[in-house]
Amino acid sequence: MAVTDASLLASVDARTKLAGSNKMEILLFSLGTRETFGINVFKVREVSQTPKITKTPNMPFGVHGVLSLRGNIIPVISLAKFINPDATGLSLDTMIVTEFNRSTQAFLVDSVDRIIRVDWDKVRAPENMMSSGSAQHLITAITELEDGKLVSILDVEQILASVIGETRIPDLPSAQVDPEHYAFFVDDSVVARKEITNVLEKIGVKFQQATNGREAWERLQLLASRNWGDGESLHDNLKLILVDAEMPEMDGYVLTRLIKSDPRFAGIPVIMHSSLSSNANRAMGSSVGVDAYVAKFDPMVLAESLIPFLQH
Repeated sequence: MAVTDASLLASVDARTKLAGSNKMEILLFSLGTRETFGINVFKVREVSQTPKITKTPNMPFGVHGVLSLRGNIIPVISLAKFINPDATGLSLDTMIVTEFNRSTQAFLVDSVDRIIRVDWDKVRAPENMMSSGSAQHLITAITELEDGKLVSILDVEQILASVIGETRIPDLPSAQVDPEHYAFFVDDSVVARKEITNVLEKIGVKFQQATNGREAWERLQLLASRNWGDGESLHDNLKLILVDAEMPEMDGYVLTRLIKSDPRFAGIPVIMHSSLSSNANRAMGSSVGVDAYVAKFDPMVLAESLIPFLQH
């Protein structure tokens, strides 16, 4: 039985304590198919019955209309349209209001179920497990319930980008760095990786990348274990590490804590780049030692945040 929005989103303080524990909470919901979907609770502002939606002309694909929420006009997006474009006959009487990427939007769903708590190391990248969904490219991770049922965690950033369009990369200042210096970044979102790549290329910085926290930690340890020449160290080449907050297998908080506790990375700044831009998330980043926190998705802000660290 679906739970009410009051019980669904209680105890926010308790959820913030998950940072650094390598656990996440997922809101489970249905889109009218046999598959179970999920979204990180940190992105969810509220769950409610769908109010009256105003249809507007020339709406992008997947946008059901707009509604007024506490004085703000927000888009209402039908997730089912992205998973199954031919979906018809769904009730869509439940909406999940989300807040990420410095924007608020509502997602129409068939029904919500409950919140589950899972270890990030039980959350796998989709290529590592089979999903029955027809929109594999919109699934950022998969986990498994106790009864063996799979949960597909949607890449809502990618869905939002397809609705509002990808962020245009403006002219960016060049970073005055040595050609051998490079940055390392990790993000499980295709949209985010593309933007970070574009920004680093525009400011003229080489980079290496990973797609989840565990892969990032393995690659960083390989870099740190290299045999450096006389008078050289990892710090002379790797100028900064950019981490996402929520990632399969190991979240950005645990990754940051590992980096900060390893003396081989001493002095190399760690910057958290996340769609979770609330003060609570910034505080969680600070608690594990990040040197800066940058909200997605603003290429100019990202460039201006990275350049001082790169030129240090």
